[in-house]
Amino acid sequence: MRKLKKYTKTKFKAKGSIYSKEHADYAVAFIEALCHTKGTWSGKKFELIDWQEKIIRDIFGTLKPNGYRQFNTAYIEIPKKQGKSELAAAVALLLCCGDFEERAEVYGCAADRQQASIVFEIAADMVRMCPALSKRVKILASQKRIIYAPTNSFYQVLSAEAYSKHGFNIHGVVFDELHTQPNRKLFDVMTKGSGDARMQPLYFLITTAGTDTNSICYETHQKAKDIIERRKKDNTFYPIIYGADESDDWTDPKVWKKANPSIGITVGIDKVKAACESAKQNPAEENSFRQLRLNQWVKQAIRWMPMDKWDACSFKVDEESLKGRVCYGGLDLSSTTDITAFVLVFPPLDEEDKFCVLPYFWIPEETIDLRVKRDHVPYDVWERQGYIQTTEGNVVHYGFIEKFIEKLGEKFNIREIGFDRWGAVQMVQNLEGMGFTVVPFGQGFKDMSPPTKELMKLTLEKKLAHGGHPVLRWNMDNIFIRTDPAGNIKADKEKSTEKIDGAVATIMALDRAIRCGNGEGTSVYDDRGILFI
Repeated sequence: MRKLKKYTKTKFKAKGSIYSKEHADYAVAFIEALCHTKGTWSGKKFELIDWQEKIIRDIFGTLKPNGYRQFNTAYIEIPKKQGKSELAAAVALLLCCGDFEERAEVYGCAADRQQASIVFEIAADMVRMCPALSKRVKILASQKRIIYAPTNSFYQVLSAEAYSKHGFNIHGVVFDELHTQPNRKLFDVMTKGSGDARMQPLYFLITTAGTDTNSICYETHQKAKDIIERRKKDNTFYPIIYGADESDDWTDPKVWKKANPSIGITVGIDKVKAACESAKQNPAEENSFRQLRLNQWVKQAIRWMPMDKWDACSFKVDEESLKGRVCYGGLDLSSTTDITAFVLVFPPLDEEDKFCVLPYFWIPEETIDLRVKRDHVPYDVWERQGYIQTTEGNVVHYGFIEKFIEKLGEKFNIREIGFDRWGAVQMVQNLEGMGFTVVPFGQGFKDMSPPTKELMKLTLEKKLAHGGHPVLRWNMDNIFIRTDPAGNIKADKEKSTEKIDGAVATIMALDRAIRCGNGEGTSVYDDRGILFI
């Protein structure tokens, strides 16, 4: 393998800290005395790849004035098949067996015991293949525990229930695939104060990008980005992110090389190319490719709506030109503390015309700042730009929305409003009192499948105009689709990683617009049946 020709000191070195080549050389030498354990590399010396050596030198060679390591947390985010599990195993052994720490406690954590065991098994095989370590280390395979006799230190895989246990005296933690953590409980127990009794504990977090932007991994990812881009400062935190930018062309081999520092070594470019070609042929695979191969945070592993096709329907929608036109509404109330969406869909006047979409959104005024920080969604920017409205207080004011819809009814010919039958009964009664025809709309496969498939068809045929509304676009990008054995589909709010209220309201309104049209014509479903896409 290639060697790091020239080491450049980390840009995250704190004032007063020094780079100790002696400490860095020792860490590199310890790891390179180990052997690879799998495939064609099995039995060969662990010669660090450039990006791996840079990380090891930065972490173990950057010292505070008191001689202890500056960095206590290392966050390494990188695509799959780059050799991260082998690096994690080597770091675990270095902390347990080579860090001169008496009774060191090193733990391997993951979403479950099986995942955490992956790194452990690699570490155990590395010990077995290293004569110097095998003489001094006892492997308790059934307990997933490695004991280093000279310092009575151990490396232990934790069970999924570890968050309920206390009393750790941590010298090191290796978190594998942090993005798969179901919640933050285990992470908090292992990182919040558990290493206070140690002088230089290290929390080594290594992961591929995930899909849940409300997770502990995304929170740590955001912190890493903020430090990299100089928006925040934490001298104890070491951030490394390899991946493609959102604006990068995901089909470009240059972008693959940028995101995959081990390409041509641990993974062949032909493998990445084959995965890309498959994703281009099957849009459902695009997000998976971008997440796993390019390390991009995506909404979910399988994207339903191809966003380039959605963006191609950003035709201008002029409210004034739609005055008096027949239209149909979709109302998704969600809860009083969440987003409420109301969408109008205008059926085309002729074959050359398009279905026009006008979306409206509301959130509570007092919670907007909290939502921006918690969800990492620019509600405040959208509010300033007029794409989302706020109602007074910390809950959505339904009365305000009712009056808003009443004014829309004076401007447009709203024939029907479809709503989730489990929604707010009082609001429905109030709208009926204003003279609107309000139609309950089931959220099961039977009712949702036909208009959901129509939405995709109209998008692909560019027979939809939505004006590029950013909140509605965000909702569409968030959709996770469930399919039943008969091939029916529907948007799943529970599995969609973020809000889809506007998308659901659009689907309900589109259904009414297609069924009823501009007059009393027959349904398009009656003419050609239900679509299968």
